[in-house]
Amino acid sequence: MKHSIITVNKRTQRDYNLGFKLSVVHQVEKGEMTYKQAQKSYGIQGRSTVLVWLRKHGTLDWSKPLRHQMPKSKETPAQKIKRLERELSDEKLRNKILNTMID
Repeated sequence: MKHSIITVNKRTQRDYNLGFKLSVVHQVEKGEMTYKQAQKSYGIQGRSTVLVWLRKHGTLDWSKPLRHQMPKSKETPAQKIKRLERELSDEKLRNKILNTMID
C-alpha cells in the first residue's frame, strides 16, 4: 500500500500581487461573489485576508460601521393598528364637527 504525502505550502500576503488583490476586491464590490466565495475559489488563506484588502484597496466607506437597527417603536402590529384606528375615528369626529360649524 502506498501512502502519498501531500504538502501544503502556506501563502503569505507577499504571495499575492497588487493586481490580483485589486481584481478580487473589484469582483467582491461589484457583487459577482462574496468575500468568502472569493477566498474559497482563489484559495486565499485566512478568514480576514479579503476583508483587509477590501478596507485597504476598496471604494466602500469602512469608517462608519453599518448597523441594522430595529424600529424604536415597541408596539406590536396589532397595537399599531388599534392606535391608528382610534386616531382615524378621532379625525373623522373632528372633521364632522368642523363641517357642522361651517354649515
